[in-house]
Amino acid sequence: MALLAELQSALAPGRVLSPAEIPARHRGDWGVALAASEQPAAVVYPHDAADVSRALEICGRYDCAVVPQGGLTGLTGAATPIDGCVIVSLERMRAIEEIDTAASTMTVEAGVALERVQQAAADAGLFFPLDLGARGSCHIGGNIATNAGGNRVLRYGMARDLVLGLEVVLADGSVVTSLNKMQKNNAGYDFKHLFIGSEGTLGIVTRIVLRLFPATTSESAALCAVPDYDSLLAFLAHARSHLGPTLSAFEVMWPDFYRLALDTTGTTPPLEDNYAAYVLLDTLGTDAQADRTRFEDTVASALEQGLIVDAVMAQSMADSARLWALRGLPAEFTRVFSPRVDFDISIPIGDIGVFVERAHAAVAGQWPAARMIGWGHIADSNVHLSVNLDEQPLPLEAVERTVYTLVREYGGSISAEHGIGLLKKSFLDYSRSGPEIDLMRRMKNALDPTGLLNPGKVL
Repeated sequence: MALLAELQSALAPGRVLSPAEIPARHRGDWGVALAASEQPAAVVYPHDAADVSRALEICGRYDCAVVPQGGLTGLTGAATPIDGCVIVSLERMRAIEEIDTAASTMTVEAGVALERVQQAAADAGLFFPLDLGARGSCHIGGNIATNAGGNRVLRYGMARDLVLGLEVVLADGSVVTSLNKMQKNNAGYDFKHLFIGSEGTLGIVTRIVLRLFPATTSESAALCAVPDYDSLLAFLAHARSHLGPTLSAFEVMWPDFYRLALDTTGTTPPLEDNYAAYVLLDTLGTDAQADRTRFEDTVASALEQGLIVDAVMAQSMADSARLWALRGLPAEFTRVFSPRVDFDISIPIGDIGVFVERAHAAVAGQWPAARMIGWGHIADSNVHLSVNLDEQPLPLEAVERTVYTLVREYGGSISAEHGIGLLKKSFLDYSRSGPEIDLMRRMKNALDPTGLLNPGKVL
């Protein structure tokens, strides 16, 4: 095969594998796998942007699609290859190039695991706040390409808010290097935002300048029960007002989720299981004594005002870990809650309570035997739903349409933090208008006129 031979000739030995040599892990992400009858043409393991550039230039001459891959922890098929494509895996680009303590930045290659970024920041006396369950496997380049969210968006923002500069290889092989380390830089268009969240459809991110923050030295956590959603909103306002910038998480679990988490973990209930919802409140600070006093006062005053009806506060890091383990139930879903249909959606915060009730009713009205559980970050508008339905075949599209119709009614987003990929393409117009989608297509055509990069994803 001429394409394979040219790739192998252009790159160093061992950096290009033939179809028969491709490891099985490259056939899909956590959400979608390539059909057994289909086969990529090659996998390329670049060691730098120049390698990526050579691969894209060659693939362009052969009119061959390119699918970028990182840690393969995505849930929507954005990194799933297509038949005959060349996979460009960034897994060997693992260098942490620089930590600038004066600028509070870190410059890394795209294949560095998120957990390594976190640890390197900690070793330098700083803090990188992006955090999600796949931290040990996901790559920072993939986090940027999908604009990952996670547990600390309330305080630090999405991945987009943690990036100062990028190096990107475009579809024609051009390398655009803008490794800006300054927070203030208005010299023309800030093009990095085109590529953050584009899921590898506009360019391949190869290096990133990340923002770092002062290291935190104290953490407080509490599990609180609320009597209704209006009280939950009032408690959120109360926590924001009293805890200020130390408030790092306001995680919500509805009762069905809470009960399943207790059953799955075998945990003695820290609170009774008959409340309207449960809030996992978490703060990160730099003054252990003052932070703890403020946290305890905030929870106590919320109890006095009736915003919450019960609470248990972590007395140690081990207690905190046990509370967070309840919220970590989704990692066990394959074992305890399948088959299922999962939703990662955003709804205006004030409407989430009613939305969840209506979603329960809409699903139960069509599938009386279905079970639905809900949880989410809430303070950043993100709610997750999972529907367990033991029907064959699983009515995936019908369940999705039922929930996404409500999302559209509330002006919400069908994807809060997981991206569009393959799985949500058909519902993109539930959250984006015709003119918005047309603008997306114009951007795609301008940067990738032949449709080389990650075809079939997003649009």
